[in-house]
Amino acid sequence: MNDRRFDLDLREPEDRPPAEPASCRRRRTSRAAGFSMLSLALSLAALLLAGTALLLVLREEPVTEEPEEEPFAIPFGDMRLTPLEGMPLNPYSKEGFSVDEQGRVAYRDGERRARTGIDVSTHQKDIDWAAVAGDGIEFAMLRLGHRGYSQGGLFLDKTFEQNLQGALNAGLDVGVYFFSQAVTPEEAVEEAEFVLEALKGQALSFPVAFDWESIPGDTARTDGLDGETLTQCAAAFCARIADAGYRPAVYFNRTQGYLHYDLRDLADYQLWLAEYGAVPDFYYHFDLWQYSHTGRVAGIQGDVDLDLAF
Repeated sequence: MNDRRFDLDLREPEDRPPAEPASCRRRRTSRAAGFSMLSLALSLAALLLAGTALLLVLREEPVTEEPEEEPFAIPFGDMRLTPLEGMPLNPYSKEGFSVDEQGRVAYRDGERRARTGIDVSTHQKDIDWAAVAGDGIEFAMLRLGHRGYSQGGLFLDKTFEQNLQGALNAGLDVGVYFFSQAVTPEEAVEEAEFVLEALKGQALSFPVAFDWESIPGDTARTDGLDGETLTQCAAAFCARIADAGYRPAVYFNRTQGYLHYDLRDLADYQLWLAEYGAVPDFYYHFDLWQYSHTGRVAGIQGDVDLDLAF
């Protein structure tokens, strides 16, 4: 027939691609499935690792800088004081202090023992020095004189000469102190000259001390004296005493030692601390310690100051 509408593809079967065997198709399908599973496993592992890393980052403690350590400060009342650079420190062991049944403080650290003493003036009146020595007192600091706080005159202590002779005769080691009201270094030197004249070359085994104190409850010529001038006064007094061959010292309480004196300028001299209690808390070095003003000693009527010499 010549009708082209019925024209068919009459190619022989061998002209088509041969059919793939079923076993090959199964192997290829299996390999494809294996690759897919491996890819999925690797993806899951990568996701798990990423999640774990993120969790660790989120849980990690924030890094904080260590706060800077505050520099040491000396506590005094409600203040914190910066230590004086180069000033020798308190070397005494707190465990070395003890108090006996009489209320007297003793100090021993190994072979080192502090000596027991008193300081006296005309306020103690007549003293039986033999009885004092018999009560365990080893040294005495005697007030030699004082400067008036209103007019500034210089005066010898009324009992100085008898106390000096009595203490020496009783076999005590003796030192002296002058109650200063100097307002200039020149006045301090004048006080030192007064002391030297009164001593007349008398040998002393303990120091000659500068004792400057404020006058509470009254108007004094020393009111408002600044610490720098006070330090200069003490240094001038001590230098003159040292030039004469005696051992100088400076008496002070903790307020003066921390807030008024510059102790670095006085470190070459002996330091005599007044701090009442069983153990001294003062931060810096000192050589003598007045620890009570209500002590009782045989041969003295009423209260007397008690001291240790290290």
